[in-house]
Amino acid sequence: MRIRLVVVAGATALAGVLCGTHAFAQATPPRPVPFPTAGTTPATPAVTAPQGPDDAALGAPIYPAAVFLETVDAGRGGQQYHLYGTDAPFADIVGYYKTTLKNGGRVIFQAPAMHQFDLGRFQEQTMAYPPSVVVKDYLWNGSAGYLHVDGTTSRRFPTIIQIVPATGK
Repeated sequence: MRIRLVVVAGATALAGVLCGTHAFAQATPPRPVPFPTAGTTPATPAVTAPQGPDDAALGAPIYPAAVFLETVDAGRGGQQYHLYGTDAPFADIVGYYKTTLKNGGRVIFQAPAMHQFDLGRFQEQTMAYPPSVVVKDYLWNGSAGYLHVDGTTSRRFPTIIQIVPATGK
């Protein structure tokens, strides 16, 4: 009889614990509803591509299919350079600038291929870079291209165009 009583008491205790857990689960407050609630539409921010300076501000034409990537402080005298990416092959971009600038430019490196077109005179006291258009091939040696990351998006460009305006700004 004593064993039976212990088993019944144990079962009753276990049932009490389970019922208590069940009651606790029912007593928990409802989870908050994430915004927006039903019936409202979230505002979608307008995504705009960053806009770089125009041809007149740069003193050089921008390749028509080029995408503005960023403006970088060159570190001396307020001089900046502007980076553009394009899917066009290196040779096509070099040909474009040879034609539009009416200047053959010069080869800086054979590998990786870099070509420079001067836009003005380099003033060592006030400039970090010579005013120029530099075209660089980022597909050299099996590379997948220049990786540009903007927030959470990334894109690779086979060719990069760096423009350093003659004005130093």
